[in-house]
Amino acid sequence: MSDANATTPRVFLARHGETEWTINGRCTGNAEIPLTENGISQVKGTGEALVGPGKLIDPSKLAHVFTSPRQRAVVTLDMLLGPIHKDRLEKEGKVTVTEDITEWDYGSYEGLKPHEIKESRAERGLPKWDIWTMGCEGGESAEEVQKRLDRLIGEIYKLQTPHMDGKSGQPADVLIVAHGHILRAFTKRWLLYPMAFQFTMMMEPGAIGIMSYAHHNVEEPAILVGMAFPQTK
Repeated sequence: MSDANATTPRVFLARHGETEWTINGRCTGNAEIPLTENGISQVKGTGEALVGPGKLIDPSKLAHVFTSPRQRAVVTLDMLLGPIHKDRLEKEGKVTVTEDITEWDYGSYEGLKPHEIKESRAERGLPKWDIWTMGCEGGESAEEVQKRLDRLIGEIYKLQTPHMDGKSGQPADVLIVAHGHILRAFTKRWLLYPMAFQFTMMMEPGAIGIMSYAHHNVEEPAILVGMAFPQTK
């Protein structure tokens, strides 16, 4: 799974593995819910298939790693990279634990299922919930989430702008390890869409998504919706 033909920097989005609240469909923001055994298996499987020298995510080509401080994300990062690559990147100052990519703060909705939120709001005469425009009661607004995501995206632009032509010979890829909802929000902002823009996305636990740039141009951020893998010898 060589990425020798990749000439434009990429941003890899890694969602943490499954938790009990993932299975139950509960809003999981600041709560520290551990990975299930299946969640651990998901991450290990992804790491074995996609992370390593010559694979999709080559640790030697990572300019930086950003991870949510929630333990389910930190543990996922540890398993994806493995101790050798993780230690090296940390020693090189290329790993940042940041609240900018932590999950949406669900406030009063933490631990609730969507139908429970809907019923609660209906009982109080409140309109149907849309997190993208209304945010969360007692938690974050869409504007607050956008502000921190835009800040992180700005940092990524600074890291990758000097390497748009892929000829610098320096590590230029970025890995982000975080949560399902915030990574969907990140994708909207990466594509310069407003938070309220209707754009349906799905991302399974333990999955990897890829962002990049069209025409080697930092002003044209894009989704890399598919890529070819050369045959392995």
